[in-house]
Amino acid sequence: MGINHDQVTTWMASNVGAVAPLTFELIAGGRSNLTYRVTDATGKQFALRRPPTSHVLPTAHDMVREHTIISALSPLGIPVATPLGLCVDEAVNERPFYVMEFVEGAILRDRRQAEEAFALGDRFRIGANLAQTLAQLHDVDVVSAGLGDLARHDGYIERQIRRWRGQYEQMHVEGVDHGGLVESVGDQLAANIPTQQKVAVVHGDYRLDNTVLNEQGQVRAILDWEICTLGDPLADLGLLLVYWAEPADGTAALLGAAPTTADGFMTRKEVLAAYAQHTSLDVSQVGFYQAFGYWKLACILQGVFARYSAGATAGDTGSVAEFPKHIALLAETAKRTLEEA
Repeated sequence: MGINHDQVTTWMASNVGAVAPLTFELIAGGRSNLTYRVTDATGKQFALRRPPTSHVLPTAHDMVREHTIISALSPLGIPVATPLGLCVDEAVNERPFYVMEFVEGAILRDRRQAEEAFALGDRFRIGANLAQTLAQLHDVDVVSAGLGDLARHDGYIERQIRRWRGQYEQMHVEGVDHGGLVESVGDQLAANIPTQQKVAVVHGDYRLDNTVLNEQGQVRAILDWEICTLGDPLADLGLLLVYWAEPADGTAALLGAAPTTADGFMTRKEVLAAYAQHTSLDVSQVGFYQAFGYWKLACILQGVFARYSAGATAGDTGSVAEFPKHIALLAETAKRTLEEA
């Protein structure tokens, strides 16, 4: 299941104070890097992150990079799980991995969970806090934080389009053909890129179910930093709005009965306004970034589907078999959103 039980136990006992014996549980929901809940003999819990078990892209799934990012952000008050240890000795578990605190709280992956975890009158402020937390992340001085060398500071969207298009093409699955739609939308995006206003820490997959919330609906920890880099902060905002589904959205069902379709949540426009209140950035061209978000998600889902087809998801298959038609719908939505913007 991706864990060498005896060797990882020995390493955790020596490096993070875990008390043997340990139990390892794959946390449902992760279809790329794998996350495990680790419980030691005293009942203390940890979170362990490692790359997929196979079909690993050469520039992705970098545990050292991910650990470096959260280690830099944690002292600045950005809500992340506290990093506890990094193992780069591949003799221990075949691939590098790191261990961090296990943050208790609500992770809202669908509407039912949102309705069960938060009363109707408490859901509105979740969007406000999520937007404010994103603005806080984007306000980090990347040089002062020690992340200035994480990536180039310019040309973020251009690089992203090249990267995701390349990965989309690399992750081809025999028998699945979208008729050039993803490529043509990528061309349209590349021809209409807004000027980058600043360089910021860009999470790359900032959405409600990549956060842990406390009982008041505030973000306790931002999760899944595997595609974080430096670049245009509005890319994060656009993707947040992509995932902030409303009941009438054509992609709402695709996104898995999105939690934000429950009564009481902010609208997408209200989330945008909440972010705008906490930033000096001009958000008037956010439509482009939403289109880019839909398109990027199509490329990501192609990679997930390819890894699923190769059997690299450690048993967490979910509804991945439906992804080919979802990829086409996302690309079509990106095309329409870009034209409207």
